[in-house]
Amino acid sequence: MTKRKLSLEQLDRASNILKAIAHPMRISILNYLEEKGSLTVTEIHNLLGIEQSTTSHHLGILKDKGVLGSKREGKNTYYFLKYDNINQILDCISKNA
Repeated sequence: MTKRKLSLEQLDRASNILKAIAHPMRISILNYLEEKGSLTVTEIHNLLGIEQSTTSHHLGILKDKGVLGSKREGKNTYYFLKYDNINQILDCISKNA
């Protein structure tokens, strides 16, 4: 296996992304987004069975740390995985859980 040399900036960014993901509800959100492509806050809160405000809080953290992107369409904001390689992290989690 090849060792990767990462800069301090890259390590800091990776650490922030992993911290943002490291919550059961946020992992669930990411799994739904991986499966569905993009979802609104309402769709996500219905899938998870949690309060909409709690869903918005978790989405805000994931978006703030660069894990999610969003696109506004009319009254709705759709959230999606910003990077395809987030799927690799989710695969790693599912294999080791």
